Amino acid sequence: MPTLGGLAWAPALDHPELLATPTAAVLRAWAEAEPRVAAEVAVAEIDPDHADTATLNEVHQLPPSASANCVLVGGRRGEAEKIAACVVRATTTADVNRLVRKLLDVRKASFLPMDRATAESGMEYGGITPVGLPQGWRVLLDSRVVEPGSLALMGSGVRRSKLLVPGDLLATLPGAEVVEGLGIER
Repeated sequence: MPTLGGLAWAPALDHPELLATPTAAVLRAWAEAEPRVAAEVAVAEIDPDHADTATLNEVHQLPPSASANCVLVGGRRGEAEKIAACVVRATTTADVNRLVRKLLDVRKASFLPMDRATAESGMEYGGITPVGLPQGWRVLLDSRVVEPGSLALMGSGVRRSKLLVPGDLLATLPGAEVVEGLGIER
């Protein structure tokens, strides 16, 4: 099981109380298809006031390069709305105006408002994760997040914990698409 910093990591499937309901459900299903999930996806409880990436990294002395942020983006083409989760390293920002807009094939892409993002994802703001999002939403992973040997420190669906997933394992998340250049330097 991976570890990072001084947080108390444990197998995520052993602690569903630290996960949003949709996150726990997808982890269980994913583990049936990919046995590594049970052994290699970890969860750690945190103070919810430290859920913000910068605060978490500062308080727990974690490397910013390990943190992966998940942002929800939507856009329309005619009457059809398309939504995607974009997962990028915390040291970068999602290329929403160019690459995501093009991938979604929409006229304009923008971040979902917080109240809508939380209501429709079933997750808490500050804890949104690509694991457990609604069917039909695309999950776009920046290629740097899934590099072999890397770890992705990300939300668990709730503010009171974080997931830690090996990057190459995250690339096997059902429905996930690895995108080169999704994250751009700030």
